Amino acid sequence: MPRLRPDDIALTPEENAALLADIESDPDTFELDAEWFAGARPVIEVFPDLVEYSRRRIAMGLMPPLPEKLVRGRVGKISAPRAMAGGEMANDPINLYDYEARAKLALPHNNWEFIEAGSMDEFTTRRNRSAFEQLTLRPRFLRDVQERKIATTVLGQEISMPVMVAPAGSHMLAHPDGEVATARGAGRSDTLMMLSTSSNYSMDEVADAATGPLWFQLYHRGYNFTEMLVHRAEEAGFKAIVLTIDTPVASPKERDLRNRYKREHDLGNFRGMDADRSVISGTDETEGWDVSYAPPITWRELEWLRGLTSLPLVLKGVRTAEDAHEAVENGVDGILVSTHGGRQLDMTMGAIEMVPEIVAATNGRAEVYVDSGVRRGSDVIKALALGAKAVAIGRPLFWGLAVDGDNGVHGVLELLREEVDRCMAFCGQSDVNALEPGIINVPYGWGAVGGTTAP
Repeated sequence: MPRLRPDDIALTPEENAALLADIESDPDTFELDAEWFAGARPVIEVFPDLVEYSRRRIAMGLMPPLPEKLVRGRVGKISAPRAMAGGEMANDPINLYDYEARAKLALPHNNWEFIEAGSMDEFTTRRNRSAFEQLTLRPRFLRDVQERKIATTVLGQEISMPVMVAPAGSHMLAHPDGEVATARGAGRSDTLMMLSTSSNYSMDEVADAATGPLWFQLYHRGYNFTEMLVHRAEEAGFKAIVLTIDTPVASPKERDLRNRYKREHDLGNFRGMDADRSVISGTDETEGWDVSYAPPITWRELEWLRGLTSLPLVLKGVRTAEDAHEAVENGVDGILVSTHGGRQLDMTMGAIEMVPEIVAATNGRAEVYVDSGVRRGSDVIKALALGAKAVAIGRPLFWGLAVDGDNGVHGVLELLREEVDRCMAFCGQSDVNALEPGIINVPYGWGAVGGTTAP
């Protein structure tokens, strides 16, 4: 009996059509490769049969409709391992890595590679994660932690937990509803979403769908475009401008070059404009990875940018104490410490390693946030213990979108909420805004601690 594995069904629309034709001819002769699924990490019981798997792909426009005979027929079930005698393992994701594995199955290869890719050797992408894992927790017990507060504020805006949605372009790579679905999911979790300049839906469309607070991430693409975008964001009700500063040139991802990846979706904020994509978009969206041409924005122009709006200004991509000091001297309200998910400059420290020196340099004059590598609630606590006000997630939002649209985004955020709350209890803490010193161990030589720069 032929056996179907994920590699057999994650195909092009044409190949899927041919496979379905074979299945339609005799659907009872095919079954899913349960042994392969049982060996995967995590065990994949997302789609109890091929029909359900295919329905999800059809909804995303990735394969043709199922033949009526197959819809009525039954394809062999996946025999998931048992969690205990008499009961099957939970079908819902129980951590962000479950969402990651399921998203990889659901997405076309090139879309997945674009989302997951880092720059060059992807050292920084990996280090973003490993740097978190080197920090350990110091639990405290025999304390009354029955009541725990994980709500906080960012630039005076209340959010239900110190986890936000980081700006990232092209959410339609993962789901047809794109950034609209992300905004709905974030709103259901009562937290903040940062919308990218390179979004597939416009800021007005996202604002109409959102029930939570929004910040607008800005790529400077010349004075006229920047002024237009800032004014539109303010009119649409966005609460802050997040200027990305770590993209002075384009940074091709080698995975995308090998795949000859092409961007298929329009940029919603520029719909109807007669302008080249390389002029209006961020470097990840530049056609052919050409350098986006625009007059550079420097520290001198920040005064001009602040003069365009009364909204607070956050700088995204600050990675050193020197730039953090320059930022607060120029009146910046917040700093998002970020490596762009390791997608721009490779061979740097992980973002979390940069937090201590940036917190010290700002000296309370600006709020500090961090993204890049957050996968667990314990990561959130580690970041707060180092002085960050909140964290933001990037790739996991795509995983949630790919699995179940706005429900998936909401699910990702709620898993992090549960883990943050649980970690607070084990560390003997009752308020994320008043963590005691000494709740994490920082190993000697970790990040910039104990390190030196070259003369």
